[in-house]
Amino acid sequence: MDHPLIDLINARIAAAEADGAFDNLEGAGKPLRWSDDPENELINRLIAENGAVPEFVSLSRELAKLRQELLETGDRTRRSEIMKEMSMMEARIAMSRKAFSR
Repeated sequence: MDHPLIDLINARIAAAEADGAFDNLEGAGKPLRWSDDPENELINRLIAENGAVPEFVSLSRELAKLRQELLETGDRTRRSEIMKEMSMMEARIAMSRKAFSR
């Protein structure tokens, strides 16, 4: 069974084609990009275009900053705090990677 509005949809598409609305579109005549995950292609593209990264990547960057701070810090109390933060960060990264790979 066709959609109840299929005739209206087709008429609008035909009118847009006649008006040239589809002429000179970006990527016209080129093959579509291949996607391993077509169901989530739009959201993945939007995330990539906006510079977003998986959580484990941003956490890894924070961990690198903590490591650098540890190298630069001589205070024993602060070093202990940093090492605790690093341990927690490593656990969060592991959980994030596991969730991301599902």
